[in-house]
Amino acid sequence: MTPHSLKLARKQHQWTQVQAASRLGVSQPYLALLEKGQRQLTPALTKKAVKVFRASPAELPYGEPSSSLDPQLLARQLSGLGYPGFDYLRAGKRENPAVVVLSALSQNDLEARLAEALPWVLLHYGADMDATWLVQQARLRNLANKLGFMVDLARRAAELHGTTDSRHYVSLGQLRESLYQSRLDVEDTLCQSSFSQSESEWVRQVRSADAEFWHLLTNWHPEHLQYAR
Repeated sequence: MTPHSLKLARKQHQWTQVQAASRLGVSQPYLALLEKGQRQLTPALTKKAVKVFRASPAELPYGEPSSSLDPQLLARQLSGLGYPGFDYLRAGKRENPAVVVLSALSQNDLEARLAEALPWVLLHYGADMDATWLVQQARLRNLANKLGFMVDLARRAAELHGTTDSRHYVSLGQLRESLYQSRLDVEDTLCQSSFSQSESEWVRQVRSADAEFWHLLTNWHPEHLQYAR
């Protein structure tokens, strides 16, 4: 959460600094310094501010994306973000959606039900995410191709359902251009390292043009996505 977004969140609730400071458990002078960027928001205070102001989880602190995440924990994180495919689960602790997406794409073998959720996350939080941080982290982890494909899959799903007027859809177009600059010229799977040679050959024949563009072996198509729109 930036000083600007902190101040904007307070004003959206029409709270004075005194009222907001009381809810955050800080003094009004200290809140004024936070809003001016003269004091730094701690991770704990940021989490509290997101809860108090009911701000987007994209304002939460960035944790370290995990390459070995328990599938059930990931499902609960997605439930915490509001993904309707897991609304029957007890929601886990809310995490920054950018971290959730990168963690999912870092898995060697990602369950289809989890992969299907990622375009929905991008379509619901894309404009709120810090694209610079997201692209940088994707580059560091060699995930630019996987993330680029998911961005394209989300955009295709929105186009399929005629929901291209959202600010998130627009932001995904800009994110795609940034990821394109980091596209790797190496073929990979979309978190399916267990593919056999025969499976790889079959997927290579049925993959979409977007999957081929991002050098990925995957048979995901936008019409397969139940909730991404």
